[in-house]
Amino acid sequence: MIPDSSAPVLEAWSRCLARLESEFPVEEVRTWLNMVHPHADGGSLVLYSPNVYVTDHVEGRFLPRIRELMTQFAGASSVRIASGTPPRDPNDKSATPRAAQPAAREEVFHGNLNNQYFFDNFVEGRSNQLARAAAWQAAMSPGDRAHNPLLLYGSTGLGKTHLMVAAGNEMVKRNPKARVLYLRARDFLEGFTKALYDQASTGGTEAFRRQFQGLDALLIDDIQFFAGKDRTQEEFFHTFNTLFDGRQQIILTCDRYPREVEGLEPRLTSRLGWGLPVAIDSPDFETRAQIAHAKAREKGLNLPSDVAELLAKKLRSSIRDLEGAINTLAAQSHFFGKPITLEFAQDTLRGLLRDQAISIQQIQKAVGDYYGLQIKDLLGPKRTRSLARPRQVAMRLAKELTDSSLPEIGEQFGGRDHTTVMHACKQIDKLMDTDGKLHEDWEKLVRKLSE
Repeated sequence: MIPDSSAPVLEAWSRCLARLESEFPVEEVRTWLNMVHPHADGGSLVLYSPNVYVTDHVEGRFLPRIRELMTQFAGASSVRIASGTPPRDPNDKSATPRAAQPAAREEVFHGNLNNQYFFDNFVEGRSNQLARAAAWQAAMSPGDRAHNPLLLYGSTGLGKTHLMVAAGNEMVKRNPKARVLYLRARDFLEGFTKALYDQASTGGTEAFRRQFQGLDALLIDDIQFFAGKDRTQEEFFHTFNTLFDGRQQIILTCDRYPREVEGLEPRLTSRLGWGLPVAIDSPDFETRAQIAHAKAREKGLNLPSDVAELLAKKLRSSIRDLEGAINTLAAQSHFFGKPITLEFAQDTLRGLLRDQAISIQQIQKAVGDYYGLQIKDLLGPKRTRSLARPRQVAMRLAKELTDSSLPEIGEQFGGRDHTTVMHACKQIDKLMDTDGKLHEDWEKLVRKLSE
């Protein structure tokens, strides 16, 4: 029997993935590298990519380290990325074609998809890049185990619904006969409750369940709403299992990681971890400015750059706040017949901008509470690692979330020099790319301060 020369290469690839997860943020590794399909070509490894978008990111972010690890683990002669799908092994009998789809349905299916949400009008930045890539891949290959279920989580107003519905709209665009249903968790609850108490006129729970039969994808928004509602969770649990077993795509959103939601059953939170959970963070300054310009263009407004920068600097927590500010500017500009200038924006939005301000003292308290430290220790002279890292995180947050200068931040941290603050910021930025735990701490603190 001829030995299988591909086995050592593919085994080395598994070891390579495990090592990468210890060197890069786990979520990032799983999001991007779950999208490529490994194929052994003699002693070489070929990673087949679904699109140029994935190819560019994997090539720039991971490929040099992958080559080092594959040489170390298997002596692989080369590692390269190719477009498309790997050639199928003619001796592989394990893959079976998916059951033929039923004949075209004549009735029009209404899936509640908002026709304003598409990938084309979603502003991508560092804070949502992983989520955007995952949603796109779910739309390209619905039901694929690598991203099913897909869970998008993060604070209110960061674009979770936009991405989820954009994926649904893309599925329908690619296959007009696809049955993609969007529901808010509240809609699911109300429909199930009505079915329980109105058996005679609505057909009861069986009629409620029939609406999920034959779906190609189910999108549920704000699943934290299920917390504490045991019978609804039980029903959703069975709906989830039926769709998952049938390889229908499931996309969900939540305002935090499900295990942090009190009142969600453990078996449900376990199911939600089967696929791909991806966080959406608060957008950085550059992304917020791009979003401000994009929202203004949608309304036919010419938004000056200094006004967009003002909004990006002051409104950090929510895209909805940005959109609301632009709506207000548009209405007031039209009513008074005045152009939108920096002075006009500052005057019109004075109250909103003041309410959004975050102080250094708020940041210090949030960091102290998160790490279990007293404020006096955070500001004191001790430089032990248990104090130094949280102190650096607090300084970096102060630079990101306040208007304070580096000397002003240093003064608020026990009279430290501005160069100390600068070093702290550079150190945290550097570690955020490699330390998954620090990245998670940062996300949670930003979400907490943005609430």
